[in-house]
Amino acid sequence: MSFLKKLFGMGSDAAQTGPKFLGEELHLGYLIKATEMKVGSEYQLSGIIEKEIDGEMKSATFIRADRLSSPEQASSAAIDKAKQIIKEQGDNLFV
Repeated sequence: MSFLKKLFGMGSDAAQTGPKFLGEELHLGYLIKATEMKVGSEYQLSGIIEKEIDGEMKSATFIRADRLSSPEQASSAAIDKAKQIIKEQGDNLFV
């Protein structure tokens, strides 16, 4: 049975530990986390924006079509995109 789980990805450690973070930055009270989303040999722009509101941690995930060649580029672009999203939407991001 464990062979089949590994074969179909159900027993992998990565699936159980959650997303891999490429970088983090605190911006205007929001925590931005650039997440790894590998597509072939490229990295797709993705991340998570978090903020504590009224004692509850709120979270929003974003994924964009942009693909970059390195994890450093993906991290930088995700953090920049998150800052833009925060500027445009603010706390409405979590509604």
